[in-house]
Amino acid sequence: MGTSSGEESGVTAAAEGVEAWHGLYDALAEEHDYEIGEIDGRLPDGLVGTLYRNGPGCWQVGETLLDHIFDGDGMVSLFSFPGDGRIHYRNRYVRTRHYRYGQRKGRAGLRGLGTQRPGGVLGNMLRPPANVANTGVVLHGGQLLALWEGGRPYRLDPDSLETLGEHSFDGRLKLMSAFSAHPSRCPETGELFNFGMDFTRLRSLRCYRVDPRGKLQHMPRISLPYSPWNHDFALTRRYLVFVINPVIPKAGPILLGTGSIADALTYEPDRPTCFAIVPRDGGKARVIEHKALLGFHFVNAFEDGDDVVVEFVRFADWDQVATRFRDFRTSDFPWGDALMRYRVSSSGRIEEQEVCGGPMELPHADVRQAGRPHRYTYFAGRTPTSTGIHAYDHVTGRRTTHELPPGHGFGEPVFVPRTPDADEGDGWLLTLAYDPDEHRSRLLVLGAQDVEAEPLAVAHLRHHIPMGFHGSFTTRIATPPR
Repeated sequence: MGTSSGEESGVTAAAEGVEAWHGLYDALAEEHDYEIGEIDGRLPDGLVGTLYRNGPGCWQVGETLLDHIFDGDGMVSLFSFPGDGRIHYRNRYVRTRHYRYGQRKGRAGLRGLGTQRPGGVLGNMLRPPANVANTGVVLHGGQLLALWEGGRPYRLDPDSLETLGEHSFDGRLKLMSAFSAHPSRCPETGELFNFGMDFTRLRSLRCYRVDPRGKLQHMPRISLPYSPWNHDFALTRRYLVFVINPVIPKAGPILLGTGSIADALTYEPDRPTCFAIVPRDGGKARVIEHKALLGFHFVNAFEDGDDVVVEFVRFADWDQVATRFRDFRTSDFPWGDALMRYRVSSSGRIEEQEVCGGPMELPHADVRQAGRPHRYTYFAGRTPTSTGIHAYDHVTGRRTTHELPPGHGFGEPVFVPRTPDADEGDGWLLTLAYDPDEHRSRLLVLGAQDVEAEPLAVAHLRHHIPMGFHGSFTTRIATPPR
C-alpha cells in the first residue's frame, strides 16, 4: 500500500486543484499502537470506555488505484479511555480476502463495488463484490464485529483488533447472506436487530434479531415490489422501520460483468419509496408506498400513539451522490439537503416535516433513546463559511455549531452519556478532525450541551486517519497488548 507525506499530499492537491481536506484520502499504510502523548485540555472524569471507528484505510493496492470510496480495505481504530487522563490508540486492517490478496500479490485482484477485477468481462462475470469490512463496527455479546453492506461480519479481538475470521453466528448466517453495516440495539432488552439484502430471493429483505449473548434468530422476510439496494433502518419499541429507496441494482450488467456494480445502481423515481413497518415479534410487515425520495442514514424512530415517526437525512439528487462516491478523490463530499421527519399513521397516511436544512450527513443521536422520542440530533454539516459538528434541539428549534477551521476535515459525531442514567444530552461528542497543514488527525471531545464552545480536550495523533464512515462507543475498556 502506498502513502504520501503531508508535504507530498499538499503539492499533489495544489497541482490538481483539490481541496485541502482531500488529504484524508491518502492511505495510512502503518498499523499503530501507542499512548497519545499530546492532549490539550483535560479529559472528563466520566469518559471511560472505548471508541471504535471503521472506514477504508487505503484506496490503493500496490499500483492499483481503487475506483470507488466503498472499495477501500477496512481499517478499525480504537481509542481506549481508562479514566486516568490517558488515551491509547491502536489501528489494524481487517484481514479480509481482499486485503490478504493485495498484500500477497501487490495488486487488486478481486471485484469491488466500483472497481472491476482484471480480466475484462470474463474476469468479472458472475463474481460478487469482495467483502472489505469497512463500514461499521459494533461490540455485541462480547464479539467485536467489523461490518459491511453485502456480506457477513468479520470478528475482531476487541483489545488487539486481531482478525479472527468471518462471523457466521454459529452457522446461522449462511455464506451468501448479508448482515448490514447499520444494526440497532434496543436499550431495554439489549437485543441487536439488523437486516441484509437477500441475494438468494428477489424483492425482499431478510431481518435478524440477535440476543444479548450473541445468538442470531431469523425474522420473516420483508416482501417488496422491487429488489432494492438499502443501507439503513431504525428501531422502535415494537417495529423495525425501513424507508426503501427506489435505487435498483440492474442484474444484467452485474452478472455479466459488463460494468461495475456501483454503475449498475440506478435511481428510478417513477417507482415508489416503500415505508416498511416490521413487527419485532415476527408478524407480517406493513409496506406503504410513497412518492420517490432518497434517505440513507437514519437518526431514530419512535411510536406516537398509533403513528410511527422516523427521522433521517434526505438527499435531493442520486446522480450527485453516485458521482461523488465514484470521484471521491477530486469531488466534494455528498451532502444531504435536509433533516426530515416522516409520520406514518395506522391508516397508511404519510406526513413529512422538514426539521432543518442542509448540507448535512452522518447523523447521530443518544443511542439510549433508540425507539423513543429524542430531543437532540447531532451531525456533520456545512455552513456558507465552514464545516463543523452541529447539534439540533427539537424542543427549542435551536441549531448550534462547532466550527472547524477552513479546509479541515470532519468525522461522524458519536454521543457518550456522562453516566448510564444521565439525562439525554448530558455527555460528550467524540469526533475526528483533520488538519491538512500537518497532515494528521485529532480527536475532539466536545460538551454535547455546548458544542459551540472550545473542546474540553483535543488528542493529537501522530498521523492522519483516512476518511472513515461509522463508529460506536462502549463502556468496556480495551486493553491493547503492548
